[in-house]
Amino acid sequence: MFNNVLILSASAGAGHTRAAQAIERALVEMNAARKVHHIDTLAYTNKLFRNLYAKAYIEMVNRMPDVFGWLYDQFDKPWKNERRRLAFDKLNTRPFVKLLRDEQPDITICTHFLPAEIISWLKAKARLATRQAIVVTDLDAHAMWLCHHYEQYFVAMDETRAHLEKLGIPADKITVSGIPIDPAFAEPRDRREMRLKHDLSEDRPTILVSAGGFGTGAINHLLTALFDLKHPAQIVAVCGRNEELKRELDHAVARASPDHIAVKVIGFTNQMHELMAASDIVLGKPGGLTMSEALTMGLIFVIVNPIPGQEERNSDHLLEAGVAIRCNNLPVLAYKIDRLLDEPVRMARMQENARRMARPRAAFDIVNRLLALNEG
Repeated sequence: MFNNVLILSASAGAGHTRAAQAIERALVEMNAARKVHHIDTLAYTNKLFRNLYAKAYIEMVNRMPDVFGWLYDQFDKPWKNERRRLAFDKLNTRPFVKLLRDEQPDITICTHFLPAEIISWLKAKARLATRQAIVVTDLDAHAMWLCHHYEQYFVAMDETRAHLEKLGIPADKITVSGIPIDPAFAEPRDRREMRLKHDLSEDRPTILVSAGGFGTGAINHLLTALFDLKHPAQIVAVCGRNEELKRELDHAVARASPDHIAVKVIGFTNQMHELMAASDIVLGKPGGLTMSEALTMGLIFVIVNPIPGQEERNSDHLLEAGVAIRCNNLPVLAYKIDRLLDEPVRMARMQENARRMARPRAAFDIVNRLLALNEG
């Protein structure tokens, strides 16, 4: 058992936080630590830096995705630029360094590369005595995840393990765990029961659309494109806390939805696991956490406009594994989904491929591995 565990995420996108929450829940359920504290690293930085990391990230992803993709590739040069980046991060994370020195955790678990880099530097300078675990939250490991002082990397795929080994990470310091997701997604649920619970038709193909990552105009166009489906279908559109978006989608549905397409527009929900269990297809952007949740539910992914960078790479892996199709031109979205629905054998094969690729117990596997290392 651990005495004091710090789980360190960063609120630049929701995925890093959700992964940290999954690990926190696994630690608590397994009674693996006397004290567990999940911290948003950005809360312990100065305001300018915090805005740069969080708000600027979201703005760039939504408004200048090509620039984001270019930067992603430019910084994906293993063991390059690390001194310059570390100097910048050190300057802006002094409250975080103080927190670490005050807490003196016996292990830190990082679901974002920012705290991992700072902890590695502190360990190198003998200013912090802690074990460090690094949990990569996409299928690929970008160079920003690399550091020199750590005890274990946790990655999503064997290919990523092989990549890290080629970059000099010892094999015994890499565990292929999958990306940690909330254990609720791993609990078996009957599709028919979930559809009845959420007032959905029992027998229509069901497409789940999450608005995360899409602007208001883009999600409207996406929904309108689905109205061209020839197959009867039902669409569940999740808007999160964006009330303006929900009003716009409700208006679009009332104005233009054809009779054979049923649409249910939902605001914020904590029942995404049940909505996924009720669905056949998830349509959207393949972020690391959404992707991992969907795979666990055996869903087919229809990829639309992935963010250049990590989502493009996630897309490549999903397509290679036979669990996704991709639409690059919105006017043919309905055509591509109709062709998929024409082939139930193909759909069943893709759903089975998704379950085979899934790692529903990743959070628990991470904790078990860390406990074994601690006892050793």
